[in-house]
Amino acid sequence: MTEYSNPEKQLRFDQNYLLMAKIWSKNSYCKRLQVGALIVKDKMIISDGYNGTPAGFENICEDENNQTKPYVLHAEANAITKVAKSGNSSCGATLYVTVSPCIECAKLIIQAGIVRVVFGFKYRNTDGLDLLSRAGIETVYLPLNETNSEI
Repeated sequence: MTEYSNPEKQLRFDQNYLLMAKIWSKNSYCKRLQVGALIVKDKMIISDGYNGTPAGFENICEDENNQTKPYVLHAEANAITKVAKSGNSSCGATLYVTVSPCIECAKLIIQAGIVRVVFGFKYRNTDGLDLLSRAGIETVYLPLNETNSEI
């Protein structure tokens, strides 16, 4: 379900929101991979998130072996919990995320009522995308390197 009836206009907005998610990812303290996410509903950004540690924890995402700490939250999880905390609804929304969702985030996306996911990089494991497809959630791959190379 897209918000714009004109496919060219939808593509332009998808590219721009995805670029905004990429810019937002730069707020992450993670060194291995910075991921950003935006939730858009009715042409408005209703939430945002980036990967990082829970509130009140040190802003260090990797351990001494450069492995991501198990309690680091993904950008999608941060955006979804943030919108839930605000009292807004993400039902019918689009999630823009710089990297395709993992299976755990896919479960959250389904439960949050998000109907569309636009992502810029394919994660090596496609279990999350497979689950979203099984749930009937539209997924759109817009390679970020082709969307805008200067960011």
